[in-house]
Amino acid sequence: MPVSHEHPLAAFAPAKVNLTLRVLGRRSDGYHDIDSLVVFADVGDHVSLVPGADLNLTVGGPSATAAGDPADNLVLKAARALAAGVAGVTLGRFRLDKRLPVAAGLGGGSSDAAAALRLLARANAIAADDPRLHEAAAATGADVPVCLDPRPRVMRGFGEILSEPLACPQLAAILVNPRVALATADVFAALGLARGERRPVAGIEATGISDRGEEFLRLLETQANDLEPAAIAMQPIVADALAALRGTRGCRLARMSGSGATCVGLFDHASAADAAARQLRATHAGWWIQATTLGTGFPAPSDAGR
Repeated sequence: MPVSHEHPLAAFAPAKVNLTLRVLGRRSDGYHDIDSLVVFADVGDHVSLVPGADLNLTVGGPSATAAGDPADNLVLKAARALAAGVAGVTLGRFRLDKRLPVAAGLGGGSSDAAAALRLLARANAIAADDPRLHEAAAATGADVPVCLDPRPRVMRGFGEILSEPLACPQLAAILVNPRVALATADVFAALGLARGERRPVAGIEATGISDRGEEFLRLLETQANDLEPAAIAMQPIVADALAALRGTRGCRLARMSGSGATCVGLFDHASAADAAARQLRATHAGWWIQATTLGTGFPAPSDAGR
């Protein structure tokens, strides 16, 4: 039964960061099999909902224009997927405050859709572990299920196989996007894998992931993002972003996230990440640069509110 609310419900849609991304091969159905360690940042978009009979979406924020036509937004696709699986579900008016760059390898659209599903679950008294919620997430997009309960996990298959939440350490980091977009499908296609072709790479073992910072960093160093070369071939400025991160003081590891073009630099302390972010803003004024903390468990406190 729907729950009555006097005020808009609000949810945080955190950026998804792939600290590792191995491409194991391409399946006969055309999808690529991946193995990826995913964490979430304390920067992201914000989604709100006023429950009601009609379904609509307005988009604002600094990345609103880049997000495209609201009618095509994954927030609406997720809501319709849930309505198709739950008879009599109350929908309503969504508002998306779009702050993350678009087509940036941060899973922004997927995280927005997952936040919308969490809001609809609260508005309709649907349990967080209701299978219909997870079915709607899977029907919306490959990255939506991992964003539905945004905590560190290993994702496999094309995103449908998720580990239990992992006790990863919190990491000081910088996210850098050189203001170019990369379409995920195009980057995967650039790998040139034939259907059925496998690659001789090993994924990460979730059971071997430590919550100790130094051990965790050493494990990351044994992994990679297999999409980096393809992304750099399509947008060479990605290599510039990685070089800029690696040139900052205290950067322990720099890697592209997802299909790019956002790159992440890891640091031992928040103060070092903040200083490096200031340095990069001074030398690359046109780039999107955010100091952040990775590995934080979400939903954020705003998700648990009224």
